Amino acid sequence: MEKYSRGHSDFINDADLDALILKTKEDKLRIRDVLSKSMSKVALSAEECAALIAAEDEDTVEEIKEAARKLKKEVYGNRIVIFAPLYIGNHCINDCEYCAFRKSLRTTVRKTLTENELVSEVKALENVGHKRLILVFGEHPDYSPGFIADTVRKVYSVKSGHGEIRRVNINAAPMDVEGFRIVKDSGIGTYQIFQETYHHKTYEKMHPKNTCKGDYLYRQDGLSRAFEAGCDDMGIGALFGLYDWRFEAIALVKHSLYLQERYGVGPHTISFPRIRPAHGVELDSRYFVSDKDFVKLIAILRLSVPYTGMILTARESAKIRNEALGFGVSQIDAGSCIELGGYAKGKEKNEGNKEQFSLSDTRSMEEIVNELIQTGYLPSFCTSCYRLGRTGKVFMEYAIPGFIGDFCTPNALLTLKEYLLDYASEETKGKGLDLINNEMQKISDLSRRKIVNEKLKALDDDQRDMLF
Repeated sequence: MEKYSRGHSDFINDADLDALILKTKEDKLRIRDVLSKSMSKVALSAEECAALIAAEDEDTVEEIKEAARKLKKEVYGNRIVIFAPLYIGNHCINDCEYCAFRKSLRTTVRKTLTENELVSEVKALENVGHKRLILVFGEHPDYSPGFIADTVRKVYSVKSGHGEIRRVNINAAPMDVEGFRIVKDSGIGTYQIFQETYHHKTYEKMHPKNTCKGDYLYRQDGLSRAFEAGCDDMGIGALFGLYDWRFEAIALVKHSLYLQERYGVGPHTISFPRIRPAHGVELDSRYFVSDKDFVKLIAILRLSVPYTGMILTARESAKIRNEALGFGVSQIDAGSCIELGGYAKGKEKNEGNKEQFSLSDTRSMEEIVNELIQTGYLPSFCTSCYRLGRTGKVFMEYAIPGFIGDFCTPNALLTLKEYLLDYASEETKGKGLDLINNEMQKISDLSRRKIVNEKLKALDDDQRDMLF
């Protein structure tokens, strides 16, 4: 079997991107032209992204953030999708300098969940209301495509009361085409592969050549092989803090455009985690991203790739996450634990030598949902698009005005009410039901509003999974 996908070529030229950043100066008229294009919901080019990055004037940056806020509201409304990460195993044959799971770090406690432990973890997540998970695997022969597929099927099979996992996403090593086919057949949602850094020299420094991850092109080409295997929901990302954030932002845009031009489908999600302290890791702070630049980065990515979901995890503080919600973030994790076996342990978790990095936002699911509702956001546990075939090109076609009102908001309301009835405190339940009533009045199509109302009432009669 071929190592790379057919016709693969490296779409990142370090010298060109560095030169683009240096030569692009702040130009307010140019920036306004770019913002106008973005507001028409057209993806931006690398050059247009660079024009936004060049903005330094505070008023101009505020214009960019306000445009991002408006665009996000038009495309996503006030919904925030909720998920949780579930670490399956941390054995790894790579030696990434920034990672507590690297093979040379002997003090890390290595573990792969047993089947019984997996079931306990899933039940613990279901018992607080989770419906969407991302399973995380180290890069190791033990975590073969067959193993990953079997794990996915087991997760879907676990039920606890009204609890069930309806969408399983994957964060794992790149595979060959046949491997992706095996995993796809288990019913996954998004397959997520982060390049970590798109800068070739930095990538080589961080990922030794004698490891699987040391092959830059094999990793870069991973999602292309996934497309060839029939997968059409992809997640890309970069680990910010390894190299110049401006370079990584433009590279993410170029990767998105590459996938869209080649396969007709851009990434389903983009992630932009900042590097965090981790057990056994010494960090070089030279390229750390300030909070000010980080928020600007989020706004620029929202404007550059209008229809792509943007994920901000509990690596970030509650303060930063709350601020970033307004500028483009559409998905967050809640009540997260990244220690293997930590969900079932409850309050006895957080052993640093069992975690890949340290979390910053340690709020519970209840606390996050309550705060989202209180600030006017609509927490969503929806999985309907994936389950009804609205993925890939179909999703791109649906992501137009009307999509929110016809599908997204109704499904968010239904899944929120499920959460409120089955898991929420009385305080959160009261606030949430008030929010649902207010949101119902915003559904302008009266026939649609009637159908949504009937499904909401059915939930009171103990029916579940009432989706559009």
